[in-house]
Amino acid sequence: MASEIVGLVVSLALLAVTGDQFIVGVSRLASALRVRPTVVGVFVGGLGTSIPELVVATLAAHRRSPQLAVGSLVGSIIANICLALAIAALVAPVRVGSETLRREAPLSVLAVVLFGVLAARGLSVAKGVEMLAALAPMLGLLLTSARHRGEDALADEVVEFIEKPALRPRLESVRALASLVVMLGGAELLVTSTVDLSHRLGMAQGVAGVTLVGIGTSAPLIASSIQGARRGEHELVVGNVLGGNLFIALCGGALVGLVSPRPVGAATLVPLWLMGGAVASSWLAMARGSRLARSEAVLLLAAYAAMLPFVNR
Repeated sequence: MASEIVGLVVSLALLAVTGDQFIVGVSRLASALRVRPTVVGVFVGGLGTSIPELVVATLAAHRRSPQLAVGSLVGSIIANICLALAIAALVAPVRVGSETLRREAPLSVLAVVLFGVLAARGLSVAKGVEMLAALAPMLGLLLTSARHRGEDALADEVVEFIEKPALRPRLESVRALASLVVMLGGAELLVTSTVDLSHRLGMAQGVAGVTLVGIGTSAPLIASSIQGARRGEHELVVGNVLGGNLFIALCGGALVGLVSPRPVGAATLVPLWLMGGAVASSWLAMARGSRLARSEAVLLLAAYAAMLPFVNR
């Protein structure tokens, strides 16, 4: 069992480091090629934070472990809300802009609910295509809203992050490609270690995905959310969580359906319902006072703790 635990820890560390370097490389490459900052902001904030989850879920599906694949996506979405967003709000109450509550938040909730409904009876190629078809107009709406904002806080943060002197596209291309290759290796190690560990512990793969893998792949977002809250970058924190959940739900669900169209198993059904409740509750909490207060963050953390016994049934 020790080797599986070591493999789990090493793989999560590899995913955290290489995922960060992949985002840096792609962001700086986009800046060097003069891609618009708003476009970079939307995709780095949403897709960038979900890269580890997408890679792990795709590899798990490829290895014919759909329960682990779907469980990891569900666990990551729940952890993003109940851990990353909640812990950030404990550091400092997170303010949420009215535009975010009207646009990004409903789209993110809709994406997660759609994923939950489609995944409840098993994912298929047709359902994967449906999720990709739903993702396209949602991204269009996000980009359109970004163009019409006088100031794009997320884009400003991305520009500040990526604008370095003497950017070299060739070097950043190598950085991004090398990070992706190592990330694939880390994901392979994570999937192998989790499957072996779940067998040793007598744990269903779906449960292992929701707990071990879900929390592990969300760890970088949890860390960045804490730093964002400390710096007062509330829109960045909320945008990364909402955008990440949108991509994890629709892009991740589509990849699993296209790669391994199989039933997800009864063990994943309860987490799917809990996932929908978590995202809807967080949206209502933020809409109530245009912020997520510390008291509401405590409730989200308590809800996460209360979920665990039901997940393990």
